[in-house]
Order: sequence, then C-alpha cells, then structure tokens
Amino acid sequence: MATWRTSTQTLVLLCFLVLTKVNFLEAAESNTRSQNVACIERERNALLEFRKGLKDPSGWLSSWVGKDCCNWTGVNCSNTTGNVVVLHLKTMDYCGSVGHSEAFNRGTCLSGTLSPSLLNLTYLSYLDLSGNNFQGIPIPEFIGSLKTLRYLDLSHAAFIGEVPRSLGNLSYLEYLALSMVATDPLWLWASDLSWVVGLSSLQYLDLSFMNLSKANNWVEAVNMLPSLTTLDLSWCELQDFAESLTINFTSLSVLDLSCNNFNATIPRWLFNITTLQRVNLQRSEIKGSLPEVSRGSLCNLRTLDLSLNAFNGKIKGFIDALGGCGNNTLDYLDLSSNNLQGKLPDSLGNLKYLSFLRLTQNSFSGSLPWSIGNLSNLDMLDLSFNFMNGAIAESKSVVFNLNPDWVPSFSLYEIAISNCQLGPRFPTWLRTQVDAFQIILSGAGISDIIPVWFWNLTSRLWWVDLSDNQFMGKLPGSVSFEFDNITGAWVDLGFNLLEGSIPLWPNVSHLSLRNNLFSGPIPSNIGQRMSKVRDLDLSRNFLNGSIPASINEMETLSFLDLSSNCLSGTIPRNLQGLRKLVILDMSKNNLLGVVSISLCALPSLIFLKLSSNNLSGELSSVLQNCSRLFSIDLGENRFSGTIPDLVSAHLFSLTYLGLRANFLRGNIPEQLCEFPYLHIIDIAQNKLSGTIPKCLGNLKTFTYLGPYFDELPSTLHIEFREHVEIVSKGRQNEYTKIIPLLNVIDLSANDLKGEIPDHITKLSALFTLNLSWNHLSGKIPENIGNLQRLESLDLSHNNLSGPIPPSMISMTFLNYLNLSFNKLWGQIPTGNQFQTFNDPCIYEGNPELCGPPLSSSCSPPTNGAGEDENGDSEGEVEKFGLYISMGVGFAIGFWAVCGSLVIKQSWRRAYFKFIDEMKDRVYVFIAVMIAGCREKMR
Repeated sequence: MATWRTSTQTLVLLCFLVLTKVNFLEAAESNTRSQNVACIERERNALLEFRKGLKDPSGWLSSWVGKDCCNWTGVNCSNTTGNVVVLHLKTMDYCGSVGHSEAFNRGTCLSGTLSPSLLNLTYLSYLDLSGNNFQGIPIPEFIGSLKTLRYLDLSHAAFIGEVPRSLGNLSYLEYLALSMVATDPLWLWASDLSWVVGLSSLQYLDLSFMNLSKANNWVEAVNMLPSLTTLDLSWCELQDFAESLTINFTSLSVLDLSCNNFNATIPRWLFNITTLQRVNLQRSEIKGSLPEVSRGSLCNLRTLDLSLNAFNGKIKGFIDALGGCGNNTLDYLDLSSNNLQGKLPDSLGNLKYLSFLRLTQNSFSGSLPWSIGNLSNLDMLDLSFNFMNGAIAESKSVVFNLNPDWVPSFSLYEIAISNCQLGPRFPTWLRTQVDAFQIILSGAGISDIIPVWFWNLTSRLWWVDLSDNQFMGKLPGSVSFEFDNITGAWVDLGFNLLEGSIPLWPNVSHLSLRNNLFSGPIPSNIGQRMSKVRDLDLSRNFLNGSIPASINEMETLSFLDLSSNCLSGTIPRNLQGLRKLVILDMSKNNLLGVVSISLCALPSLIFLKLSSNNLSGELSSVLQNCSRLFSIDLGENRFSGTIPDLVSAHLFSLTYLGLRANFLRGNIPEQLCEFPYLHIIDIAQNKLSGTIPKCLGNLKTFTYLGPYFDELPSTLHIEFREHVEIVSKGRQNEYTKIIPLLNVIDLSANDLKGEIPDHITKLSALFTLNLSWNHLSGKIPENIGNLQRLESLDLSHNNLSGPIPPSMISMTFLNYLNLSFNKLWGQIPTGNQFQTFNDPCIYEGNPELCGPPLSSSCSPPTNGAGEDENGDSEGEVEKFGLYISMGVGFAIGFWAVCGSLVIKQSWRRAYFKFIDEMKDRVYVFIAVMIAGCREKMR
C-alpha cells in the first residue's frame, strides 16, 4: 500500500506542477531571474519575523541573512514582481523517511510557533511545512487567510487539535495535504468536513490518519468538489457510507479509503464514478457481496484493492464487468483475505493487462480456469490459502487441472500458490518461468521428486518455498543461487519426506529442512561452506553424530535449531564467533557434558533451549553471563546444585524459566519475585525443599495479560514463533500461538512443605497452577476464587485439610481440577464449573468428602449449593455436644434424686411423708377456697 500511495502522490504532484496556473517552474528557477528584480522589503521583514518563532536545530535556515530574501533556502520569488510566491520548508531530507510505517528523527526538524507575519506575503501561492515537528500545536487560524494559496502541505508536522474551518476560505487552493504519521500519539481531527465545500478549486486532498470518526457528512462534503482528482482518507476512522448519492465527482481518478471502520456494504454509486483509475478500500470492514457494476463503467480502472475485508459471495459478475471493456487497463487486482466463494470465472482471462493478481485467503473452489493462461503480462500470481466452507479442508479447494504439456503465455516474476491442489505431480509448466525470482508452492498437495531442471532455475531465484508437501528423494549437493550474492537466498523445504545428507549450499541466507527424513552427521565443514547463512533449521530429522565445531565460523547466524534429532557428544565450547546468534535450540537430543559458561556470553542471545538432553553440572555456573536472556529452558537434564541468585546474574528481562526434571535442591529463592516480565516458572520434578515464597503474590505479570516479546531484535530475519512445553490440564502440552496469555507456576513433584500462601490468590491472570506431589498442609486459601483466569489447578498428593472453599465456584475459566489424595472433608461445592467436574477421581483419596459426584452423601442435608461448608460442620459439632450434655445432665440429676431414695430407707420415708403432708395441705387449701367462693355467690 505504501508503494501504491507514493507513486500516486508523485504522479498527482507532477501533474499539478505542470498544469497549475501559477508558474512554479518560474519560481523554482528564481536563481536565474532578472537581476533588476529585488526582494520586497516588507516581505523580507515578514520572513525574518516568521523565523523568530522557529527553532532550527540543524541550522537549515542559516542562509536567511542579507537583503535578498529570494536567495534564501526554501524561498522563491516571482521573476517579474519580486514577490515571494513559494515557501518550501519541507524537511524530509533532513528528518529521514516520513512514510506511514516509520517514525523519523524529528530532532533535526523545524519546530516552534508559526507567526502570522506570513499574512504579509500577499502573493504567496505555495506553502510546504511538511515533515517538521511543531510539537503538538494546533494549525493556526491565520492560514485560512492566505487567500492566494494554491498549494498547502502541512502533513507529518506534528500538528494536533481540530482543523480550523477557516481553511475553507482558500477558494484558490488546488492541493491540500494534512496527513499525519501513523506513530504520532496525538491526532488532528475534524468533527465535520463541511468547510471543504469552500475549496472550489481543489484537485488533491489528503487527510489520511486524521480522526474523522464524527465527520458523518464527509461524502456529501467532498462530493461538492467537482475538480477533485485525488482523495485520500485512509486511516481516518470513518464509519459511514452514504447509501445514495448524486455523483458530482466529474474528475476523481484516485480514491483511497483504506483502513477505516465502515462496517457496511459498499454503495453502488461508488463504482459508477467512471473516471476512477486507482481505488484502495483494503481493511475497511466492508461486508456483503461485491457490488453490481455495469459494463463499461470502470474502463479506466488500473488498480483495485479490496483485500482484508468481509466480502462474500461469488465474483463472476464483478469480474465479467471489469473485463467487459474492450480497452480495459486493469493491471493490479487484490481480492485477498475475504470470504469470497465459488469458482474462478473464465472472464479473468479478459483482464489482459493484469500484472498483479492476488486471491489468497478466500474460499474459492474448483479448477483454475484455462483462460488465465492468456494473461501474458502477469508478473505476480497468488492463489494461496483458499478454504472450503470457511475451514481448512483435508482436500484442497482450488484445483489446478492443467494439461501436463501446457505452456503458459505469461512469464511470472513472483509465483505464490499455497494450500491449493497443484499436485500430485510437480508442475512442469514452471520450467518455462525462467524470469521468476520467487516461487512459493507450500501446501500444494505435491507428492513427487523435485526434478533436476527445477534446480537450474535457481540462478535467478532468491525465494523458494516448497514446504508442507510430500517431496521425496535427495537434494543435490550443489545448487547455485546467484540472484543476490550479497544477502543470499531464502529456502524453505520443511515438512516433506526428503532424505539423505544435509546439503551445503553456500549462497543461502535462510535454510529450513525441518520435519524431513535427513540422516547422518551434520557435515563438519558446514561453517566454511555456508558462511552466509543467517537462519538454519535442521530440527525434527534423524541427524546423528556430534555438533561440528565449524558452526563457530557462521558469523552472520542469528537462528539455529537442531532440536529433535539424535545428536550426541558435547556442545562445542568455542562459540564466541556467533556474535549475532539470537535463538539457539538444541533440545531433545542426546547431548551430554557440561555447558560452557561462554555460551551465555554471546552478546545477542536471548532464547536458549537445551532441554531433554543429558547435560550436567552446577546450574549456577551455567547461568553466569546470561543477562540478556528472555527465555531459558534447561529442563529434563541432570543439572544439580541450587537455583542461583538470578538477580545477581542481571536476568531482568527473563520471561520463561524452565528447570523441570533436574536434580536441583535447596529452597525456592525469593529473588524470583523480582522479575518484572516473568510469565512462566517451571521448576517441577526436582528436590526443592522449604516453603512456597509468599512474595510470589507480588509477580505483577501474573495479575494482567501483559506484553511478552513485543519486538525481536532487528538481526533476526525470520518470523520466529517460540514454542514451550508445559504440564497443564494433566498432560504435557506444546504451546505456540498463545504464549503471551500463558502465566504458569509449576512447583510440582518437589519436597515443599508448609501452607499455600494466601498471597498467591492475588495472581488474577494465572493460567496454570500445579503444586501437586509435595508435602503441603493446611487449608486451601479461602480467596482462591480470585484466580479468575485459572484454567488448570492441581493440588493433588499433598496433606491439605479442611473443606473445599466455596469461592472456587466463581472460577468460571477452570476446566481442569485435581484435588485427589489429600485430607479434605465436607461437602463438594456445586454450581458453575463444578457441575462439569463429575469425575470421582478428582476427589479420590479424601474419605471425608461427600456429595456428588462421590457416592457418599452428606448427612444431614445442607441448604443448597454454595453453603458455607465450614460453618455447617462447626454447627453439627455444637449440636452434637449439646445433645451429649443434655443426656449426661439428665442421668446425673435422675440418679442423684431417685438413687438416694432407693438406697437410704430413712430418706425414702421422710420423702413420702413430705409428699403426703403437701398433698393434704393442698387439698385443704383448695377446699377452703371453693367454700369461700360459694358464700360470695349467695
């Protein structure tokens, strides 16, 4: 897109300079003007006043001295009147590139304020202040009063704020550029664009990277500019398309609305603009089917980019209309990364001037039409990654059904056919593509031997990707890649069935042979023969023998992967020559011996993976001089000693620490809590003792989904995707794509004692917590439910007691739980995720747990899900104690009274005598009372 934009702007600018009514050529040649015309004093003073407000760290305006201002840098005057007509202070040459993808050095740019003294330049027609750094000041209102301006460029100059509406007063303006740099943290913005209606002469308008999210009237406003030839509103956060419009664009030829937020279908009126030559709508959230286009309406169209949207349906009608012009000039068509379906139409062959065709990442099916062979101007063809029904299918959805003797009429420079059914035989028509410098046939369903004649094409090739097929046979020992003798070729033959020994191709910078059947030793002279290689991937083969010492001579090497082979011996001690090495993976081999302390001293090394070998030695000596490492994986070896003080080793950038399955002893050092970027701690299956450090709750990266590897060093020339293997959800899993989301603590299978610290419940973004197979005691922390993103929790095989905390019901991300073989008791919580934990093995070995899914029921029944099990259990104990007390009290009272009467006869007589006397007294009392009541009633 950047190339397209640059060429468009250059073309329009040249046309503008030629056709404009102001004689800019005359102004540009002011050095040869008549000696009788001098600089006007009033305008000279205005320029000096303007300069006072500027800061000029590079001294670019040092020539602004003397009386003749027409000879000053950036100033041009009229040959006839001496008036200043051009002020060209664009500092791109001094500040570097101002492309959208690059931040440039603004330390040498002009800055400061803009003085209104420019209003005294009454004939000024050209003002260019682009590429400067005005440090967040707004565009001055007075610019709208420079009534004679025909050219105004304030782009990439760090202005912010609302664009002044006064710019609409510049009725003579023909060129207006207010675009910004993509990396600017602040923005220019406009709440509406009604002011542009006043720019009745405007031909070129570039407002890219401005915030126009509230400018709902943008279509109606720019439609009032009949002279407009170029409109660039890319990256403007536009959200609306007018559904209907009476077209007033009588001259529009270049339209760029890419990278906006339309979230709508494309309006029909857009492709009824018959003057359009270049249209870019990529990445603009446009959906629906491609618009119905009448034949002949787009005969002038040369470039069309609709990629990275959500278009669906078939393309036949649209392509038929594009090819319906007898004089169509379309040379660039990109419909990639949509949801387009169906067969590719035969009318593609009518686009006879097409040089660039990209249809990748859609859902096309069927065979490639024969008519595509008519595209004799085709330089680039990309049909890769087409899917059936929106998902990757076992069989390819685009099939190349070509005659084996077919000879295409075109000669391509770039060929990219990925994830399409090109095979099973190697395409013989490639033999005619002698001009190609890039051939990509990855995932093309080819099951064949690579023919000898293909390697004869390599003298021109610099990019070859034949990965993910079923190529068989051996590779030639010598191949000549001569297209770029300086940097070398990029070759990927991974994921095939190639066999034999490793080839030595001297002019290759990237070589991937991973996942093949190569065997034998790595050639001892590989370092001398392949001295230009920067990325070397020989992983997942059957290589044996030792690692040759000559790899130390690969001075440009930045990526080396020898993992998953059968290599033996020791790691070469002298690797100081690999000063650019960023990634080193020698895992899953049979390497043994001590790791040299010089390995970590490599100045660029940030990823070190030596796991699953037989390496030994004290860990503290291995990790000396490792201050630059991001990731260390030394697991499944025979390292001994204690975990060293990693803070003293200055490993502050560490994100992944893998030391599992070694012979480490001692306590877990509290210094682990001081690493600001640590995401994964895997020190399981060692002999570590002591308690879990409480300070683990201070690991900030475990409290949010923070950055992982934001940017790899520029010395790395491949798209590196790290893969880690961790025990999660009860099994060992390999993770690649979601590593930034992995926050893992695995302390399992050690000799840890004590309680699980409450502070660990602060780690709200923790993904996996494994504390199994230790000697932990006490209760599970009550607030463990705060671990809202926890997906895997294993506390099995410990001595934990108490009930399962009810707060665990709120852990809705949890999908693996193991609490077996502890001393937990009480009712198992129900509700939310616990409804899915219906395997009794989760709670096995806890005889006092009850409730589903266990067969033992809780008695008496509880009041429902989520009840406080601890409180209920304590209540049951209190009731039981009360009943015991009542029974004992009753027995004691009963026998204290009745027992004495039975045993002692004198007490028994006295007791019954007392009872008889009391009975007589009560009888007499009642009788007297009744008699008294009768007397009163009479």
